[in-house]
Amino acid sequence: MKILFAVSEAAPFVKTGGLADVAGALPTTLAARGHQVYLFLPFYREIRKLETTPNLRLEVSVPLGNIKISGNILEVNGSNPNLKIFFVEKADFFDRPFIYGPAGTDYPDNGIRFIFFCQAILEAVAQLGLAVDLYHAHDWQTALLPVYLKTLYRDQPRVQAASLFTIHNLAYQGLQDKDLLPLTGLGWEEFTLDRLEFFDRINLLKGGLVYADGLSTVSPSYSREILEPEFGCGLEGVLRQRRNDLFGILNGVDYKEWNPAEDPYLDDHFHREDMEGKQRCKEKLAQTFQLPGASPWPLIGMVSRLVEQKGFDLILELLQEVETFAARFIFLGTGNLAIENRLADLARRHSAQIAFLHGYDNRLAHLIEAGSDIFMMPSRYEPCGLNQMYSLRYGTVPLVRAVGGLADSISSYDPKTGVGNGFRFSTYSPGALKECLEKALQLFQDQGQWQKLRDNGMREDFSWSHSVSAYETLYQEIMARFQNR
Repeated sequence: MKILFAVSEAAPFVKTGGLADVAGALPTTLAARGHQVYLFLPFYREIRKLETTPNLRLEVSVPLGNIKISGNILEVNGSNPNLKIFFVEKADFFDRPFIYGPAGTDYPDNGIRFIFFCQAILEAVAQLGLAVDLYHAHDWQTALLPVYLKTLYRDQPRVQAASLFTIHNLAYQGLQDKDLLPLTGLGWEEFTLDRLEFFDRINLLKGGLVYADGLSTVSPSYSREILEPEFGCGLEGVLRQRRNDLFGILNGVDYKEWNPAEDPYLDDHFHREDMEGKQRCKEKLAQTFQLPGASPWPLIGMVSRLVEQKGFDLILELLQEVETFAARFIFLGTGNLAIENRLADLARRHSAQIAFLHGYDNRLAHLIEAGSDIFMMPSRYEPCGLNQMYSLRYGTVPLVRAVGGLADSISSYDPKTGVGNGFRFSTYSPGALKECLEKALQLFQDQGQWQKLRDNGMREDFSWSHSVSAYETLYQEIMARFQNR
């Protein structure tokens, strides 16, 4: 198959979240399995700094309303001969200090930036003569791609192919003022309730939901949850209409990057048969965050965006009673200023039990996975989540709310049967989180049971090979539907 990936971020080039991990690993794995993959990314400042040497530079011209905007397509070699990487270069749009905007905000012209990006991809396909069997678009930034295939480019056979639109997080919908519609090149017939209109605004993500040949989410549970008002973010009606075209595939883990036996970010390594290195990682983690190193209490880690989606309203209430728990807590992340301030205040007042570092550091993120005993993810919703799967491989027991990908990857441990790989709760409340944590702390006192639980997790295999097989099957089904339409 010949698959074109259109994404706004992809590791190792640029990353703000889990989308980048998926967009880095999935195309690479598909290419290794013999598929021809074209990966398209904006040429951000962060990528420009890498000083990659392009094999090809192609000028493209994109209409934005009544004017045409020129940009360049830069082709570079991928890690596999079957993987070709194309950067869409337009300095005015992408040579900026941030990917989407300064911390916690969006650039006001993000809609225009990604209108240009989507059309530039199709212009590149046409001019380069790329043979594409399926376009795989991701999140609101590339949601116009399937829209354009069925509207502006429907009479251009050189670019026509099936399309799959993947929702990584339904809450981010690319809402734009309706005055932007002329810049998309679309007519006002597209600004209707059954197309792109959403409460008198343009909803770019909705366009992808309406026009793509197939839809997917990043876990089976999330694909069912978003059909209901609690998780549907106002689009549950659209999704219900397309429920027969909606699929859920759990993201995979790149075990080359997340492997405690070889992790380049760790000074001490370990594996399931020899766990001594984990204890040294725990000691170093406590030292790094200036917590008592000799304490017998478990370390509970969390690397996250500091937003309510991740359950911080529950966590902040739980930490009011931190002195009643025989545990220490470590937090790494940035996000909502009010959450940051409250965590910082709690860390000052309870410095022997709570540590908080504002920011993100990849080395520290790996150390937290390796040195923690428990990794906490009490999310309000979680389309997939990756940290719970990283934690399993590092012998760090996940404590999660049973939603989305957390429900699909973590099962409650039963001491009687020895079955399960973590702790989970269902009701979104401080009391439910507290009860779950107390169960975990109680089991931690029985090191025999804890080692069994930890071993269960380290045996799990969430590698991309499983997920890729599911994507291959889905691609073939969508292509068959497209050909038989």
